[in-house]
Amino acid sequence: MKAILDFLLELKHNNDRDWFDKHKAEYLQVKRKHELLLQEVIEEISRFDPITGRPEPKDCVFRIYRDIRFSKDKLPYKTHIGAFIAREGRKSPRPGYYLHLEPGNSMIGGGIYMPQPEVLKRIRNELYFDAKGFKSILEDKLFSKLFINLYEDKLTRNPKDFDPDFADIELLRYKSYFVERYLSDEEVLSNDFVSIIVETCKAILPLQIFLNRAFE
Repeated sequence: MKAILDFLLELKHNNDRDWFDKHKAEYLQVKRKHELLLQEVIEEISRFDPITGRPEPKDCVFRIYRDIRFSKDKLPYKTHIGAFIAREGRKSPRPGYYLHLEPGNSMIGGGIYMPQPEVLKRIRNELYFDAKGFKSILEDKLFSKLFINLYEDKLTRNPKDFDPDFADIELLRYKSYFVERYLSDEEVLSNDFVSIIVETCKAILPLQIFLNRAFE
């Protein structure tokens, strides 16, 4: 992991095409190390989450190249490496596990982030009929210790087509149902890093199971 974090730190201070082109071989080595990590993690996740299955690591990894067409920030490269482990990889509409590697800002996440309207409505329907079950996931001792709360991006008004007097209407106002656990560089560089990822994903599993019900 040290090679990955070191490369990303250098990239942060040299975010231009000339530098990247000169260090392309180094980047390819980092990319390979990252995919090997993902392969190990995916194998472990498949043991307790068969819905996610065994997606190919290359299908889970996000491009390091930024889309700058409509952005004021014209820096060409991301200074992190991200991967979304889900049944169909990073493009999956289903919930999954997100691994974000960045010096001083690494994170493990899970759930579903900014789903399409039809998927979001399905999830809200699940919540409407089983808010108690969903809240029991959030209030679980281990879950609430690892993840502070859901990703804070909510509607300013109640969603249409739902009873505004519903007792847990606040749960239906979220635009994402996603949780995050941030990691120190020491944790990322430790010999236990794969175990940390896997145990965190196991803690996310009840949320994944609940969200996957929206696809049944």
